[in-house]
Amino acid sequence: MSDLEAPLRPKRKKVWVDYFVQFRWILVIFVVLPISFTIYFLTYLGDVRSEWKSYKTRQKEHDENVKKVIKRLKQRNPSKDGLVCTARKPWIAVGMRNVDYKRARHFEVDLSAFRNVLEIDKERMIARVEPLVNMGQISRVTVPMNLALAVVAELDDLTVGGLINGYGIEGSSHKYGLFADTVVAYEIILADGTLVRATKDNEYTDLYYAIPWSQGTLGLLVAAEIKLIPVKEYMKLAYKPVVGTLQDLAQAYCDSFAPRDGDQDNEEKVPDFVEGMIYTPTEGVMMTGRYASKEEAKKKGNKINSVGWWFKPWFYQHAQTALKKGEFVEYIPTREYYHRHTRCLYWEGKLILPFADQFWFRYLFGWLMPPKVSLLKATQGDAIRNYYHEMHVIQDMLVPLYKVGEALEWVHREMEVYPIWLCPHKLFKLPVKTMIYPEPGFELHRRQGDTQTAQMYTDVGVYYAPGPVFRGEVFDGAEAVRKMENWLIENHGFQPQYAVSELSEKNFWRMFDAGLYEHTRRKYGAVGTFMSVYYKSKKGRKTEKEVQEAEQAHLETAYAEADQPVD
Repeated sequence: MSDLEAPLRPKRKKVWVDYFVQFRWILVIFVVLPISFTIYFLTYLGDVRSEWKSYKTRQKEHDENVKKVIKRLKQRNPSKDGLVCTARKPWIAVGMRNVDYKRARHFEVDLSAFRNVLEIDKERMIARVEPLVNMGQISRVTVPMNLALAVVAELDDLTVGGLINGYGIEGSSHKYGLFADTVVAYEIILADGTLVRATKDNEYTDLYYAIPWSQGTLGLLVAAEIKLIPVKEYMKLAYKPVVGTLQDLAQAYCDSFAPRDGDQDNEEKVPDFVEGMIYTPTEGVMMTGRYASKEEAKKKGNKINSVGWWFKPWFYQHAQTALKKGEFVEYIPTREYYHRHTRCLYWEGKLILPFADQFWFRYLFGWLMPPKVSLLKATQGDAIRNYYHEMHVIQDMLVPLYKVGEALEWVHREMEVYPIWLCPHKLFKLPVKTMIYPEPGFELHRRQGDTQTAQMYTDVGVYYAPGPVFRGEVFDGAEAVRKMENWLIENHGFQPQYAVSELSEKNFWRMFDAGLYEHTRRKYGAVGTFMSVYYKSKKGRKTEKEVQEAEQAHLETAYAEADQPVD
């Protein structure tokens, strides 16, 4: 049997949840979509109102809100109150975890007012923003200025705070790294109510490097200064179809942005944006983009495609047409390109509303898309939620670039999920060892995509129902995720914690490094105030007793790395 041949599985007997999920589109159309559109519209009006305010007014409101948070933190009685959590409802988060830790007793701090763009500093090329500012909001402010964040995550609803404390990537990450790598400074309220500004070269440098991936367990983020770059009005996007084995597709993907001569920092050889989509085990489309001026885009013979219109074909389906018509180039307005996957939620929209990609639906109701992920989560009970955990995969595998082919073969063999999203990112060699870090000695191997300062990684995005589920066969989603996590640990890969995780605490700290994280938790008083990152990410409900016992264990014992000097 071929390594890529799907294993034979027994048929699965349908239960009532299968039929509920099959016809869930009725609830989505008549309830979720109208409410989502209303929320989007009201949010937009609030953002516009905020933009009309002067810098001084926004800064004054920010300072007042910071004082309220500090006052609230100081009201907490550690011996009586639970651990500190934000007041945001458990279902509002965009990630697939349902924030189970909030089911235990906790001390709420309201951060809902922190959703303003505080300043766009064109001289320093810095955007100073609050943590609930989302990608759609900030691109609406910056792109008309021919500026943008160096890394703009694709989905409109993703917030600055979530992308910093968790995980954020975009097609420009092969140049700038992950979202958190573009942050110049963090403004953090520590457990004792102290407001600090952490940068890579001040007295809080350890905190600066520890914040990414910490899931808000070191302090409360109230503002961030993020790198801006100059951009042009259009993205010149080239679509290149590839046919072959999964290893062939992986190599074509590498070649699309990583020069084989190792000249990875050469602007002439490396595109501004990179993205790959694998549609079947033998077919994929690689896309590379470069910023282009309005004058260039409108030259005779050039095709402009405004993909942001509600009636346009979904982006992943549009890209797939390259498999039939061959390689082609078009110009997409820059902001519309940034958010190209928002309307269809990559390809998840096809499962939520099976007919929403049809031309009649797009023309008549496409303006209502997408449904808010938070509302989708709010309208599902435990039975539906558990069904999706077992019958659905939403995971990202961060793997070294040279292992992408192996990762694709593994996904096909164990999950059989298509399409697959590919997006590269630099993993920098830093002065300290953070939770995620390159392979030791990577710079000595001179592999494709690597430089002396960063190892090239790739996000292998696995989002959809597995093939066995479509065929009505038995599929154990939890076991598949456990196998994926073990594969990542063995191959120096990482799993973003927005997704449902099956990791034990031991394996969590085999995947991630605990040293700097535990050092800063103790140094800045987070232990006993904020839940540990593992326990916050752990799957399942947490009782009050479990939460207190877990935190007490952190107070009494340390990881061995935490007592060692930080490199």
